[in-house]
Amino acid sequence: MPALTDALSADKNGTLISIEVSANAKSARFPDGYNPWRNAIGCRVTAPATEGKANRAVIALISEVLGVSPSSVTLAAGQTSTQKKVLVFGLAPDEVAGRLAKLS
Repeated sequence: MPALTDALSADKNGTLISIEVSANAKSARFPDGYNPWRNAIGCRVTAPATEGKANRAVIALISEVLGVSPSSVTLAAGQTSTQKKVLVFGLAPDEVAGRLAKLS
């Protein structure tokens, strides 16, 4: 996943991650590939996209993968879209990239 860093941007509070979510998937996975057209990392969750269930699953999955508490991850944009921006508090983009690189 050579271009994952293109989906990461610095924020005064941490790192913004651009993701593309597939809800109601057979299995949960993050990162799940990279979409170069949208500069977004794929994210699959098993929860349905109703009543915020998929959003909560995205936060739980990303916090688990990055080794941070769920309270350190929040949706910054895209609450009702498959295209989302997730803010990870307290981690710089290079730290997030390093943690994601260990998974590939």
